[in-house]
Amino acid sequence: MSNNNGSMALAFIVGGLVGAGIALLYAPASGAETRKRIRKGVGDACDLATDKYHDALESLEESAGKVRQLAEDKKADIKAAYDAGKDAYYKSKERGGQSA
Repeated sequence: MSNNNGSMALAFIVGGLVGAGIALLYAPASGAETRKRIRKGVGDACDLATDKYHDALESLEESAGKVRQLAEDKKADIKAAYDAGKDAYYKSKERGGQSA
């Protein structure tokens, strides 16, 4: 029985040492290393947000330019239609006045 207790104690000690080794290998980084990782992560996130902001701003400016051009084109079309209608009105008024 004492031999069995010795094996059990040895297994317990070896298991403890293996567990301690694994814990050291998978332990979290030091405070300085953790702060460095956080700082890098925040910096990367800020860079990504800035890039996305500039991309969105560029896309918005491009879309605004297209809308502005479309509005100018439509304005010219509407003015031409208005002028044509006005001319047609005056011509029909002149014809109506001459025959009356």
